Amino acid sequence: MTRQLPPPVLKVFKTLGWRFPGKGNPAMPQTAKPSRTSPRFDLFDPWTIAVTTIALLVAAPVLFVLANLFADTREIWSHLASTVLPRYLINSIWLTVGVSLGVSVIGVGTAWLVTMCRFWGDRVFEWALLLPMAAPAYILAYTYTDFLDFSGPVQTGLRYLFGWEYGDYWFPNIRSLWGAIFLLALTLYPYVYLLARVAFLEQSVCTLEASRILGCNPWRSFIKVALPLARPAIVAGLALALMETLNDFGTVQYFGVDTFTTGIYRTWFGMGERVAATQLAAILLLFILGLILLERRSRRRAAFYHTSTSYQDLPRYSLGFVRGLGAWLACFLPVGLGFLLPAGDLLVMAMSHLDRTFDRQFWEFARHSLTVAAITAIIAVGVSAIIAYGVRLHPHPWMRLVARIAAMGYAIPGAVIAVGIIIPLGGFDNAIDSWMRSTFGISTGLLLSGTISALIFAYLVRFLAVAFGTVESSLGKIEPSLDEAARSLGHTPTQTLLNVHVPMMWGGMLTAAMMVFVDVMKELPATLVIRPFNFDTLAVRVYNLASDERLAEASGSALALVVVGMLPAIVLSWRIARSRN
Repeated sequence: MTRQLPPPVLKVFKTLGWRFPGKGNPAMPQTAKPSRTSPRFDLFDPWTIAVTTIALLVAAPVLFVLANLFADTREIWSHLASTVLPRYLINSIWLTVGVSLGVSVIGVGTAWLVTMCRFWGDRVFEWALLLPMAAPAYILAYTYTDFLDFSGPVQTGLRYLFGWEYGDYWFPNIRSLWGAIFLLALTLYPYVYLLARVAFLEQSVCTLEASRILGCNPWRSFIKVALPLARPAIVAGLALALMETLNDFGTVQYFGVDTFTTGIYRTWFGMGERVAATQLAAILLLFILGLILLERRSRRRAAFYHTSTSYQDLPRYSLGFVRGLGAWLACFLPVGLGFLLPAGDLLVMAMSHLDRTFDRQFWEFARHSLTVAAITAIIAVGVSAIIAYGVRLHPHPWMRLVARIAAMGYAIPGAVIAVGIIIPLGGFDNAIDSWMRSTFGISTGLLLSGTISALIFAYLVRFLAVAFGTVESSLGKIEPSLDEAARSLGHTPTQTLLNVHVPMMWGGMLTAAMMVFVDVMKELPATLVIRPFNFDTLAVRVYNLASDERLAEASGSALALVVVGMLPAIVLSWRIARSRN
């Protein structure tokens, strides 16, 4: 006699569309056809198992951090709460508020100007405004400190010009909270600019023409029509910028601004309190999750639709000399301050100290960076293809959920991921070593923690979302009829993916690999914590030399990171230019 499942359980299973091989259930026959709204779901399908396993592996560091949130560390925690925790919280809040205002004004304003206005150089600024993405914020911190310091060219020129001496004048201190906000806004506004410009390009001509007929001037059309239509894209870009702000370590540490990322590093390595560092990471993670929920909630009831399918060239406003000059300055200042000035300063320093910048250590660290970046990029693209194709084969809510879980790492700061990886791996290695010592008298040492494998896994958790979004978009452009044709010719799903889909989405996969490659090259917090002994990357070299005030020696490595970071900016600008026919 077949056992009948309880009705509430059957109702849940029917809603999810689940089926189980083996013994059937009268209330849930295996031969039942899946409904269109609820695809059939097989727990034991190889693609389901693969996607679910990947999601669990990616989520493991985050789950470990959250699991330690309520660990008993009352003594050290009371010390942190009474001394530095309020400062971490206040500085982090001010940092997010200041950066959000900066990136919103710069990103949205420049996106509207280059999309809707005609002025001298507007076509150049369309792609040039993405160049500040190439320079990490911590590199800008080092170059601006050298440029604006007492012995730098700016203050030296002022003293020479006006005959001032030390103490005769006031000059703003770049090493401050407001200096960090300024530099982070300069490097992160392209997130908002990129998505806002795409949103402006996709807007219908009819809506803008209707606003002009109703008496709106260009400024009111922007405020009343274009800005609300682009609001979802702007909020998404702002959320990405704020996540990167909370992930930053090099800038705030160099400027002496205490935030949660510096607190995690100091609590772990300075105080030796790993559990307390994990709890700080958990609080930062909750802060990030709250930011994501706030972004989702702010757009929950906001839905904007175009009433026409007319997507012809947008009418652009020709600006006169005065307004055109103002538009040119508004677009040039972010590019000049966020890319041209720091890149030029690095180039001058590197060329002036060639023997110390491009030495043997530089090429060794460059080889390390290229190796881990290339391996991570290849693995990330392969894993992304598996996840995206698994969701394509089984478009069930469960598959979409685990795909989102696998791609959530980009929202998690590198310091949190590092804590969630290194502590459990260290415990596993110690357990294996103790067992081998007691059983065979052999010490295995560190098998996983402190190895390149752990470092690559941290990169994969952090940047898998970058590759997944691009691969999923490329796969979604392939007609489903090709899958059916391949299956009718006897190809298995794996053969269909390798022989049909991969050649068709090769360009998107290369783009995804390039973006992951560049992000890994620039990543600093996770690398500082997890990297093996005597395995430094270019980012770590820049951080160590700049921390020792050896900016001239760090210029070569920093310039190399900036040059590599220009690749996604060029590709993104090219794809945007082709996005509207």
